[in-house]
Amino acid sequence: MFDGLSHEALAARERALSAQFESLKKAGLALDLTRGKPSPEQVALSDGLDEALGGDYRLDDGTDARNYGGLLGIPEARRLGAELLGARPEETIAGGNASLTFMYQYLLHAWLNGPLGPETAWRHEPGPLKFLCVVPGYDRHFTITESLGFELLDVPIRDGGPDMDEVEALVADDPRIKGIWCVPKYSNPTGHVYSDEVVERFAHLARRAGPGFRIMWDNAYAVHDFDDAPPVLVNLLDRCRAAGAEDSAVLFGSTSKITRAGAGVAFMAASPANLSSFAKHLGVQTIGPDKVNQLRHVRFLRDADGIRAHMRRQASIVRPKFERVLHHLDAGLASDGLASWSRPRGGYFLSFEAPEGLAAAIVGLAGEAGVKLTPAGATFPYGRDRRDSNIRLAPTYPSLDEIDRAMPVFVTAVALAAARRRLGQAAAHA
Repeated sequence: MFDGLSHEALAARERALSAQFESLKKAGLALDLTRGKPSPEQVALSDGLDEALGGDYRLDDGTDARNYGGLLGIPEARRLGAELLGARPEETIAGGNASLTFMYQYLLHAWLNGPLGPETAWRHEPGPLKFLCVVPGYDRHFTITESLGFELLDVPIRDGGPDMDEVEALVADDPRIKGIWCVPKYSNPTGHVYSDEVVERFAHLARRAGPGFRIMWDNAYAVHDFDDAPPVLVNLLDRCRAAGAEDSAVLFGSTSKITRAGAGVAFMAASPANLSSFAKHLGVQTIGPDKVNQLRHVRFLRDADGIRAHMRRQASIVRPKFERVLHHLDAGLASDGLASWSRPRGGYFLSFEAPEGLAAAIVGLAGEAGVKLTPAGATFPYGRDRRDSNIRLAPTYPSLDEIDRAMPVFVTAVALAAARRRLGQAAAHA
């Protein structure tokens, strides 16, 4: 954008951008694009949950869902979760409203009690224990493992998923690495879908890594497609079974961004040996989940076809917002070559790569103009993006009108931050 400009032309461009930015600041915006929340219109699609039971709380086997019991969830919900995750019902647990709770519980269980019994407890192994984090990635994954004392190691994502050459080399060289975080479909925030080859390499990695290694497969966006011909993710559990490493894969998902974000149903799937060990200690913490909520979800969504139909209605709300964000980025920045961004076919986020060293400055400028973005660095462990480049954009919650007001602020902030840095560099070399 600024290559070839004289110092005077560059200074004039910076003044014009500054004036434009000051004008945007006077609009008095107060928009929050920090997290991938469903919009009120999306949540309203599930209002039928309130009538789904019709006063009938009996399960298929006659059990009253209002009473105690059912540690692993009601059978109907386990079947629904199995369809969602690509597992078998006997491999699937249905829980409360947050899959993050299952993730934390599982890792704490593996550290304290051992993923497959006391003799496999991670706490008995020489530390510090480590965990691989695909970056840019999901900040709450990183927080879980950091809170449990793991040292977090970055692994970059490529077009087909994590850099498997690096993953395989790290695991081969260090037995203290106990697992890896993955969002395999519409990865948060880049939108990548793991390729067949990457999933196959994970299955063989698990076999070579040893019985204590765990692939934390958070398939949060399994059905969050924008069109009716979405990319297909290979079934990790099937591949691990074929490779003789079924104990190494632990799958997670939920209805949180399908029905109600604060009142959904979480699912976890793993091998029978994994679930048997985990359930023994889960029973110490709880008598059982909210079975009434599970039952109403089953009655409302019914099955995989019902979920797909519901998600087509979701897509009709979400897809135009992503298209609008991309329109502003393309119109405002594409010709300048200043930055790059993802074009996901589903999920909840776009990943924006700013000029190196400018992400924090851009987020700061946008905040000055009333557009709150995810903090720079949040998509990396410890909040540390060494390139200071990645910014996660979350278009789902704001309206199209709010996007049309927020994106000019963002686009202008990108250009202004770049112009100011170029001016500073020119002054330093003068």
